[in-house]
Amino acid sequence: MKEAGTILGIDPGTNILGFGVIRVDVKGHPSFVDMGVLDLRKESDSYVKLRRIHDKVKSLCDLHHPMAVAVESPFYGKNAQVILKLGRAQGAAMIAAIESGAQVREYAPRKAKMAICGNGAASKEQVNVMVQKTLGIDIDEKWLDATDALAIAMCHFFEQSSPLASVKSSSSWEDFVKKNADRIRKD
Repeated sequence: MKEAGTILGIDPGTNILGFGVIRVDVKGHPSFVDMGVLDLRKESDSYVKLRRIHDKVKSLCDLHHPMAVAVESPFYGKNAQVILKLGRAQGAAMIAAIESGAQVREYAPRKAKMAICGNGAASKEQVNVMVQKTLGIDIDEKWLDATDALAIAMCHFFEQSSPLASVKSSSSWEDFVKKNADRIRKD
């Protein structure tokens, strides 16, 4: 990352939403700040759940003032209704973050697992262990949704601190040639 700041990670869910907060110091080292879950299992009204998700993320943004909110994107599943519900939960969290002035980024679950574990198919338990090792903290396995959120925050940190973060990728060879004409030999 180019500057010190706070990153809020969100693992959205309509039953349990996990959150994790890290702080990056001026030397570019991340440290643990906060984590937890919003348990919505007792709430039957889906619209009330969305309001509670929005309000929780807004209160986390008001408390921690993140420069970025990293949100796990919904994954492919067999049940379209589940994906729609997750998308709504994600949207409620994103709107709260945007209202707070934070930059919002999405990361696929496999990308976050790859960033923290080196394996895109890692289990929640493996993510928990690697988050603990990376941040130098102890986390009970009952917080798996929160450690997933910390992994999302760490994924954003790794993406932003990579030396390749400022390199623009090309969507096609034609685009690459246009952007890099000085690198093309004309023998």
